[in-house]
Amino acid sequence: MARPIEVKALPNFRIWLRYDDKTEGEVDLSDLAGRGVFKAWEDPAFFNSVRLGSHGAIEWGPDIDMCPDAMYLRLTGKSPEDIFPSLRSVHADA
Repeated sequence: MARPIEVKALPNFRIWLRYDDKTEGEVDLSDLAGRGVFKAWEDPAFFNSVRLGSHGAIEWGPDIDMCPDAMYLRLTGKSPEDIFPSLRSVHADA
């Protein structure tokens, strides 16, 4: 799976990501903003503090992180089966 190498905060609860496979673009996180732990994003300075964690997670402080694989799927519009074709046979057997 591709790993993120750069992240930047954008207006309206969006982030820009670049991955090591040269995939890059914006991910809209506004559907999460204001809900649960994501209420903290209502402080623009906090949202703008996004960074990459030591293991590639997209992080805001010590309490909020996003899975880089999930963000890759959102960015590309791909499903896990698109990236890992062997999952198709696993789901077909279920």
